[in-house]
Formats: sequence, structure tokens, C-alpha cells
Amino acid sequence: MRILKKRSPSLTATTLRALAEYPFVSALVATAGLMAAAAVVNRRLADKAQRDNPPQGRFIDIDGVRLHYVERGSGRPLVLLHGNGSMIQDFESSGLIDLAAKDYRVIVFDRPGFGHSQRPRNVVWTPAAQADLFKDALAHLGVEKAIVLGHSWGASVAIALASRHPASVEALILASGYYFPTARTDAMMAMAGPAIPGFGDILSHTISPILSRLMWPAMLRQLFGPKSVPQKFDGFPKALAVRPSQLRAGAAEAALMVPAAMLSAKTYGELAMPVTILAGEDDRLIDIDEQSGRLHDEIKHSKMRRVPNAGHMIQQSDTADLMAAVDEAAAGTLH
Repeated sequence: MRILKKRSPSLTATTLRALAEYPFVSALVATAGLMAAAAVVNRRLADKAQRDNPPQGRFIDIDGVRLHYVERGSGRPLVLLHGNGSMIQDFESSGLIDLAAKDYRVIVFDRPGFGHSQRPRNVVWTPAAQADLFKDALAHLGVEKAIVLGHSWGASVAIALASRHPASVEALILASGYYFPTARTDAMMAMAGPAIPGFGDILSHTISPILSRLMWPAMLRQLFGPKSVPQKFDGFPKALAVRPSQLRAGAAEAALMVPAAMLSAKTYGELAMPVTILAGEDDRLIDIDEQSGRLHDEIKHSKMRRVPNAGHMIQQSDTADLMAAVDEAAAGTLH
């Protein structure tokens, strides 16, 4: 007679019974699995985005930072600095680079962490830190003095460049900028999320890219409103913008927005070069009276243009107005 040996329960069966007995642990395991899967998918999407959108410009290494930039045209140097969450393709798709390159030597940087530029973690990338970086980058490119145009967060960097290195800035054109500290709930949300060290890395590699893709249409309506998103903006690579690395950089800059404005506001009265301020009258992100209007009052010699029926993205919706401001500033600096 054959004696049947009692089989020990399999590891899988034991695990399943344990998870059934402890539903909270089961939920944690399931959540961890989903987040791990999301991280893998987001990594693959990020790699694909970089393959599909290779660098169109050149690279320089400045102070341990690999910067990507596009240079076009000849003449007086004109530097373009994009806003938070954006990259060179914003100015490219708007048509501003091609328009300006007819008369200027146009230099457009991917700011640290955006596009194809690196963002080392050993630096807090305030407007001042970025200004010092771009000062060295321009010197490397043989540019002693330039007209500098900054949009949104790029306007803060442009001001920092002008205040810290005034000999390098011939004139300033500031578009849709944030210049004075106010209560910003959106910045606080960013601080509570992807900008937090450690926890932010988890979010930016798992949940944030998914949410960003879902929220993309609503975000564009807020940025461009009251105007519709122009067809030319189709050239902007959304897939690059929602990569984990770029989302984390954007969150860090949103978290820095208020304290950076607090520090920068002390320097505005020192700016001696020509300053032109532009703002869309119907900007849904920024109160232009509290920001651009107040800056115009602080910088007595500045000029201000309110762009009618325009929102935050005036470089896209009102490109000709921005180009006219550049030409006016350039004409005003001729001796």
C-alpha cells in the first residue's frame, strides 16, 4: 500500500492567505506594484520622447552643467529665456526665433532641467544661480553684452542676470513675469508634491506624469486663455514636458517662485538699462496690475505694453508684439 505524504502549502498560497487576513498590507502591496509598473512605463515613455525629439542645437559644459542651446542668425546678440516647464521648442514653435534671426544673433537656452539641459542636484537653481550660469555660458560663446528676453519664470532669470551682471545686459524685455511675492496656492501644492526631496522623486516617476498628461488640455486653456491654443503650438513636444526629470524641475521652480520674488524685488530699483515690460491683459495665471504694473512703477524709466485680449503665452499668441518690443529696445540702445 502506497503512503501519501502530506504536501506543505505552496509559498503562493501562504502569501495569498496572509494578504487576505491583512487587507491593509494587501492594499500596500497592490499600490507598490502599481507604482512600480507606472515607474517602468514612465521611464520607457521618457526614453521614447527623447528619441523622438533629439537635440536640435549644440551643447556646452559650464561649471559642471551640460547646457543645450540653439543659435541662429547674425548681428547683435539676443538671448531668449523660456518659462517654467517649457524649453527651446516654445520659442521655436512660436516663430520668434526665425523672426528674430533675420536681424539678430539669437541664442536660446534650455534652462537647467528642461529640454536637453542637465540640472545637477548639488545646486538650488534660483534665478540668481541660473543667471550666473548663463553669464558664464555667454562668455564661453563670445558674447560680452546682449539684449535679454525672458518669459514667465525666464523673466526672473533675466532680471537676475541684469542685476548681478549689468555689464552683460544691453536691454531687458520681460514678458508675463512674476516679480513680487503673493499668496500662491499653486506654488504651495508644488512644494507639497514633486518638489519634496525623496517623496517628490517617487511622485515624479509614478503619478505626476500620468496626471500631467490628463491635465494637459485644461492647463493649456489656462495658459492661453482667453485665446485658443494656436495650431503652431502643435510643434511643442508634450512628451518631453511630462518626463519625470522635467516635472521635478518644474515643481522645484514653482516652489522657489515666491521666495525668489521676495529677494529679487529688492534689486529692481538698481536696474539702469532699458527695460520693456509686456503682459497680456487677460492673463489667467498672474495679476498683471500686481506684477507687471507694479514693476513698471518701481522701474521709473521702464516702458510697459499691455497686450489686449491676450493671456499668459504672449510669445505664442502675440509674437509680433514681442518682436516689436525687441526692435524698439535695440533701437533705443544704439549710440
